[in-house]
Amino acid sequence: MSDLLHISPDIQSRFPGYKGLVLVAKGLTNGPSDERSRGWLGEAEAHARAQFADLPPAQHPHFQAWHEAFRSFGVKPKKMPNSAEALIARVLKGGELPAINRLTDAYNAVSVRFAVPCGGEDLEHVTAPVTLKVADGSEPFETNKDGTAFTDHPPAGEVVWADGQGVTCRAWNWRQGTRTRLTETTTDAYFLFDALPPVTWEELEAAGDELERLLREIAPDAELERLRLNAAVSHAGA
Repeated sequence: MSDLLHISPDIQSRFPGYKGLVLVAKGLTNGPSDERSRGWLGEAEAHARAQFADLPPAQHPHFQAWHEAFRSFGVKPKKMPNSAEALIARVLKGGELPAINRLTDAYNAVSVRFAVPCGGEDLEHVTAPVTLKVADGSEPFETNKDGTAFTDHPPAGEVVWADGQGVTCRAWNWRQGTRTRLTETTTDAYFLFDALPPVTWEELEAAGDELERLLREIAPDAELERLRLNAAVSHAGA
């Protein structure tokens, strides 16, 4: 699995401090959100309310780093925030974290607790390798618009994750596509934490530990492999 994810040379030079933690999981069992996964979301909501009681999310050091990165490739972070900030802002406005399915609930709960963007992709629908790159404007992005399937195209210059079939996540970690999203039938997946300085490897590993613990609760017999991805190398390595 060391060749699953790559960073393009353009991204390596523009964002040398980027690091990602990848959990590759095989033999998972998923299903509809249940009392346990909703409990994880509730705990994450309480944590966010406490952590950001006196700190607007936009002033969090990690989110400030993402704002700067997004602006550098033409994305307005208020309009298209990173996924962790979007979830936290939803909670602080009085909303609840969405209950989607057990695996998605798990990574969303960890993302909020650690204030680190995290996504999960179904390996059955991924055409490897998946590359963090600058879009040229031709890559298809499968999503939903007004409740119906819709194929969009990120503008040239936007930083995206993309595989052999198209974009898997727009604006780095703003919105995942529908083609590779986790469903109730997902058995093999990878989970990716995206981080910029000042987040350290120790902090990322702590988030990975927590997600691994939740995945073990969902699927005790799953095979888990952890990989590091950083701008010093072009692909994930142990």
